[in-house]
Amino acid sequence: MISYDNLEDCSRGTYDRQSDSEEPPGGGRVFSGIQPTGVPHLGNYLGALENWVALQSQYPSVLYSIVDLHSITQPQDPAQLRSNILDMAASLLACGIDPKRAILFQQSQVSEHAELSWILGCLTSMPRLRHLPQWKIVGAVITMKSKQKNEGSVGLYTYPVLQAADILLYKSTHVPVGEDQVQHLELAQDLARIFNNRYGDLFPEPGALLSSTRKVKSLRDPSAKMSKSDPHVMATISITDSPDDIALKIRRAVTDFTSEVTFDPEKRPGVSNLVTIHAAVAKIGAEEAVSQARGLDTGAYKKLVTEAVIQRLTPIREEIERLRSDRAHLEAVLTRGTLRARELAAPVLNEVRRRVGFC
Repeated sequence: MISYDNLEDCSRGTYDRQSDSEEPPGGGRVFSGIQPTGVPHLGNYLGALENWVALQSQYPSVLYSIVDLHSITQPQDPAQLRSNILDMAASLLACGIDPKRAILFQQSQVSEHAELSWILGCLTSMPRLRHLPQWKIVGAVITMKSKQKNEGSVGLYTYPVLQAADILLYKSTHVPVGEDQVQHLELAQDLARIFNNRYGDLFPEPGALLSSTRKVKSLRDPSAKMSKSDPHVMATISITDSPDDIALKIRRAVTDFTSEVTFDPEKRPGVSNLVTIHAAVAKIGAEEAVSQARGLDTGAYKKLVTEAVIQRLTPIREEIERLRSDRAHLEAVLTRGTLRARELAAPVLNEVRRRVGFC
């Protein structure tokens, strides 16, 4: 799916919190979603979740969805999926998502997502779907899985339509994305135009909130993004890793044979990735991070980075542990968020039904 979760810094004015309504309030409405894959990693936090927290005070209406419908394009163990949904809720709350300022909800509990997806799917041509950059990626995944006697699901092809429905259902005006993901919004924009041209203006065309923060790379392969799917256990830092685990992973991070610390992503990707992480967790620029490393070799610098990461993640880890022990609270937060999301979604879908001719 679109990595709604790779969202970073954007510069916008501050707005007073307004009550939720069918129409986006002045200043716009932000929507983003994240799959329930358990606890996020450091790259998710620095690249997306930290910015989600900031957007709560920058926009008057913000919705964050745990997009579990998207997660079942791949086989899921039901018990594990239920656990992952609550783990993701705990992680988002621990990172600073405030249910009083943002609507945090579980996608599958708002049935309007699936219905609008079907209606929009009937407005989407096969050539348009094949034009998406995801199509080639999905095709390659299914080809690989076919060799393993698993041809993949139709959902792997059609999930971009559901993703567009996620965004349009709330008349969202802004979706946070990285610079390399702007094209992922094109289908939602196209479908808004197609629907509006056929049935009359209803949906705003959602715009991208562009990110500016550098992406966190794998500690074992700095040419690739940090990812939970990386088979190397030393490649990814989870936000719930213990201080000892963090220290071990950073100590074994790939660097090079030059001892001086410099920032040159092209020629020194490993060391530059450590500088990126240091700068992000310490909330300083890359130049300042390099300045603080002056006189240190890469081994000593790894210790400095380790201390900064541990200091940043420890409060989050401790809060996640506390929230995990209170399942009832997590379920209550999602239930309240779901009710608020339905209040916004229902009138929009009712209007869609009326215009299409269902009622």
